[in-house]
Amino acid sequence: MKSYNKKIILEDGEEYLGYGFGANKESICEIVFNTSMVGYQEIVSDPSYTYQMVVMTYPLIGNYGITDEDYETKQPTIGGLVVREYNDFPSNFRYTKTLSEYLEENDIPGISGIDTRMLTRSIRNKGTRKVIITDINTSKEEALEKLKKYEIPKDAVSKVSCKKKWYSRTANYKYNVVAVDCGIKLNIIRSLNKRGCNVTIVPYNITAKEIENLKPDGIFFSNGPGNPEDVKEVINLIKELKGKYPIFGICLGHQLISLAYGAKTYKLKFGHRGGNHPVLNLKTDKIEITSQNHSYAVDEKSLEKTGLTPTHKNILDNTIEGVECKKDKIFSVQYHPESAPGPQDSAYLFDEFINLMENKR
Repeated sequence: MKSYNKKIILEDGEEYLGYGFGANKESICEIVFNTSMVGYQEIVSDPSYTYQMVVMTYPLIGNYGITDEDYETKQPTIGGLVVREYNDFPSNFRYTKTLSEYLEENDIPGISGIDTRMLTRSIRNKGTRKVIITDINTSKEEALEKLKKYEIPKDAVSKVSCKKKWYSRTANYKYNVVAVDCGIKLNIIRSLNKRGCNVTIVPYNITAKEIENLKPDGIFFSNGPGNPEDVKEVINLIKELKGKYPIFGICLGHQLISLAYGAKTYKLKFGHRGGNHPVLNLKTDKIEITSQNHSYAVDEKSLEKTGLTPTHKNILDNTIEGVECKKDKIFSVQYHPESAPGPQDSAYLFDEFINLMENKR
């Protein structure tokens, strides 16, 4: 058995030994877990994981490699990856590089050989915490001192948002959509293009006047990392634009819309992350299997007198998963209807956005 060369230490002193892959560097992040069985490429390239180290609960990772068509962002910002068994010999005719090569190229550390079941139970029972991935020879005392001094940055959205507007056009378009980029996943843009939308992706700190000059048929507010209360620019932007255009928000966009209407958000103990979360559609009384990735939720009681009505609820913990204001033609969901590689139960929400834009005309 080869010797361990890396380890992770949590801020409460828990320690797990393993083998490094990807970038050979030390990193401090918030540790979270994801219950998806597939889709590690989409996870490591999702901007919502900025400043977070992700534990994959599915034990075998890397076995189908990385493909050029399946990224969710061009520049990944995940803090690190923790897996049980890493496979560096992919079996997939589409793969162009290994997961370790991709992480190394983008300066992201990984660690394998960890008892991910034990670690996941720890996160579930004690909540998310700061974690350091470091060399095996680093003492626990030194690591804990670094963790104590480190503060998770609050600039996550400004870090991942585009710096200037860019375009994603489609043939025979019918609608112009402005997408406010708080850390947008590329499959959201693909989903809009597929439905006849030309999409203009703009920075999070754009002004309402600049958006109005683009003459959109509808406005989309994207997913993204961090605490929604830190993104005052987007909250104020929504306040200025609500009621003027059809608006759709996903994940962080959902939280920001709720805050703009006067609701409150709070941090969950360990969040929702994975492609297997059941959500009840309160309008149809049907259950949808959803893909999720968030640390914060909208407080249900705070929705009273905001003008927003709950539309979806999480079956597991009764958290709010969707809201709408029919008068203002605005709606949002906490989960990801564009989820790649699935589930696809909630893709109809993009069609509802299209219908709002069509009716507005």
